[in-house]
Amino acid sequence: MDTAVRTADQSGAIDRETILLGVGDVALLAGLIVVGQLSHNVSPIEQPLATLEAIAPFVIGWLVVAALAGLYTRSVAASVSQTARLATVTWLATANVGLLLRQAVFGDTAVWPFPLVITGFGLLLLVGWRIAYAAYVDRSP
Repeated sequence: MDTAVRTADQSGAIDRETILLGVGDVALLAGLIVVGQLSHNVSPIEQPLATLEAIAPFVIGWLVVAALAGLYTRSVAASVSQTARLATVTWLATANVGLLLRQAVFGDTAVWPFPLVITGFGLLLLVGWRIAYAAYVDRSP
């Protein structure tokens, strides 16, 4: 597998596959938060601002932490174990950054189980997605 095709090139440009992977990450994260809001009877259609305020801290946190961790500049075709480790560390840091941003910027404090719920479900969803993708790429010719 040619890993040079699956990562940022020397000029810093990011390829289409990396962009699609990033869009998938953000879409899954936003979906997770919307599902959580729906379970608390918050309709994203009736309350779009509340939905955006709930999504924004975690998406911002994800993009910042992912950039610092090099999640989008490293090979997308890394081994499954490397992918699992990097995605896990990135999400655990993101969950904390998102919770801090949520409180600092939006003044929204989370009741006790929420930090566990967002961390746990985010870990399952994002790390699971990243592992599945790495396994798919690893099996591709």
